[in-house]
Amino acid sequence: MFVSNSDAPNSDQRPGNVRALRLSDDASAKPANNEPKAGDSEGTPRIFSEAVESMHAAQLRSEITLGTIRPPQRLAPFSHAVGLEVDRSEGNGSLQDSEGDAFGRLILLHDPKAEDAWEGSMRLVAYIQADMDDEVAGDPLLPDVAWQWLNEGLAQEDAQFTNLGGTVTSTASVRFGEIGGPPRAYQLEMRASWTASGANLAPHVEAFATVLANVAGLPPVGVTQLSH
Repeated sequence: MFVSNSDAPNSDQRPGNVRALRLSDDASAKPANNEPKAGDSEGTPRIFSEAVESMHAAQLRSEITLGTIRPPQRLAPFSHAVGLEVDRSEGNGSLQDSEGDAFGRLILLHDPKAEDAWEGSMRLVAYIQADMDDEVAGDPLLPDVAWQWLNEGLAQEDAQFTNLGGTVTSTASVRFGEIGGPPRAYQLEMRASWTASGANLAPHVEAFATVLANVAGLPPVGVTQLSH
């Protein structure tokens, strides 16, 4: 069963500034049931708590930040969400040359009664939005390549899953009249969901982060991008 796009994070929910996605000390940035710890919340399945902890144990490249965000409500008895953002600063507050902003959300839905519908009890719902440069955005195969990145990322991280489905959309916007921003802008949007085969979700988060890095145009790990 594929979780429909109506269940996935909506791009309209994105703050006007991508920086607002980052984890803050404000309680509004936390999930409604707070981040559980394994076995410390009465009524919370231990497997769900362990899955949440494993999401935050993922090893990510230094340019990608991860924080807890509020998950959608009423999609499953238990849910948790993380937001990932590409941070292009060089560590001294200055920004590197970039192709634009890129961010993603990964939502964990846990329903012990959904074994048949989901082929498991742990469903992951993913959303990525990224600005693209005109050369990359003009490639008609871009959606196919982005979907291949997701499949390859899951395979490389040995993230066991079933029931993968989703969409990739490439759009172009042209600004007219008195409106700020570049005359033309290009974006890529990915919505996907799949069922994790176990409670260790760190490989799934790492695979998702790899897709985000690729979409954002980050160089391979260990390669320095030269400024223009």
